[in-house]
Amino acid sequence: MKLVITMSRRYGTGASQIAEELSGRLHVPVYDKAIVKERMDGDSYESEASVIRELAKEPCIILGRCASEILKEKRNVFNVYICADKEDRIRRIMELEKSSYEEAKAKLKQTDSERSAYYHEHTGKAWGDVNNYHMILNTSDLGIAQCADVLIRYFEQKEFI
Repeated sequence: MKLVITMSRRYGTGASQIAEELSGRLHVPVYDKAIVKERMDGDSYESEASVIRELAKEPCIILGRCASEILKEKRNVFNVYICADKEDRIRRIMELEKSSYEEAKAKLKQTDSERSAYYHEHTGKAWGDVNNYHMILNTSDLGIAQCADVLIRYFEQKEFI
């Protein structure tokens, strides 16, 4: 199966690290906002959706960009949502961005708000709604490395890989 994994996430959950771990283990590329934007022809959501559909013709991992909704009709797509406790997210942002607690907290609030608005604007759905994903993983409970392990074991069990 040409597995395509979409990964939606709250800011500061470590989802990018999970995606990179999966990428290495599955030997598939990870596409994020920067890569999608780089390949767009114009600045419209339809152009972005077109790029995502093109990328999903081959096995890959797509971070965000409403990919779960754009690819919802595809049978080979597995949608994951990554979450974590707020305090863990703030600590992770502080480490990564070398910022203060208050700066990290404000960045978390702003980024989550922007992602939620973007998702709702383009899909009409609530970002993070459990009904939009096949699996939800909490990095506060499982840890980043364990989340990648859970996904690999699940894909092996279901014979997706």
